[in-house]
Amino acid sequence: MIDWLDSASIGFIVVAFGTLFLIGELLVRVRGLFGLLGIGLICMYFIYHLNGDVGTWVIVFYLIGLGLIIFDGNVTSDGTIAAIGVILMIVGLAIPAPDFVYGVLVSFATVIGAFASLLFLKVFPHRNMWAKMTLKDQLSSEKGYNSMNESYKELVGKKGIALTDFRPTGTIDIEGNPYSATSGGRWIKADTEVEVVSVDGTRILVKAVEVENEDANQSKDHQ
Repeated sequence: MIDWLDSASIGFIVVAFGTLFLIGELLVRVRGLFGLLGIGLICMYFIYHLNGDVGTWVIVFYLIGLGLIIFDGNVTSDGTIAAIGVILMIVGLAIPAPDFVYGVLVSFATVIGAFASLLFLKVFPHRNMWAKMTLKDQLSSEKGYNSMNESYKELVGKKGIALTDFRPTGTIDIEGNPYSATSGGRWIKADTEVEVVSVDGTRILVKAVEVENEDANQSKDHQ
C-alpha cells in the first residue's frame, strides 16, 4: 500500500490529512486521536521518501515548524511565528518529494490541511490556543465601545435641533452631527431646539428648550 506514495495525488492526500489531524489536535480536545492519526500519516510520508540524497534534517525542519506553531498559539498569539512554522513544515515536506510537481502538490496539501483543521472548531471543544489573540480583539472592541461612550457623555448639556418629530424617539443635530435620541415620552416637534439631559451608554435623553423656558417663566409668575 505504501507504494502508492509514488503517486503525487496520493502524496497530496496523505499530507493533507496528516496536516489536518496534526493541526486539529492543537486546536481541539479529542484525547490525542487526531495527533496519532496525523503523526502516523506524516511518518509514513517521510519513511517512504527519505533516502540517501535527503537527510533527516528535513524532519528537523518539519518539527521546528510544528513547534513554532505551538509556541505561537500558547505564547505570542499573533500568528506571525505560526506562519513561519507553516513555511518550515512545507519545506520539510516538499524537499523529499521525488519531483517538482509532487513538491508543489505537497506544499498546497499542507496549507489546505492547516486551514481545513479550523472546521474542527465547529464540532469539538476548543483548546486555549491563540487565546491571547482573542482577548486582544475583545479588548480592542471594548476600548472602541468605551471611546464612543465617552464621546456621547460629552454631549450632556449641549443644545441642538430636532431633525424629526419625537414619538418619543427621533434624530437630533448637534454641531452638525446627527444623533439618535429619545425624549423620554414627551412629544417634540421637528425643528425644535433641544438640550441633552443625560446619556446612558449610547442612549441620549433630550428635552425641548422651550419647555424649560416656559417652566421658568411660570415659576416667576407664581412668585
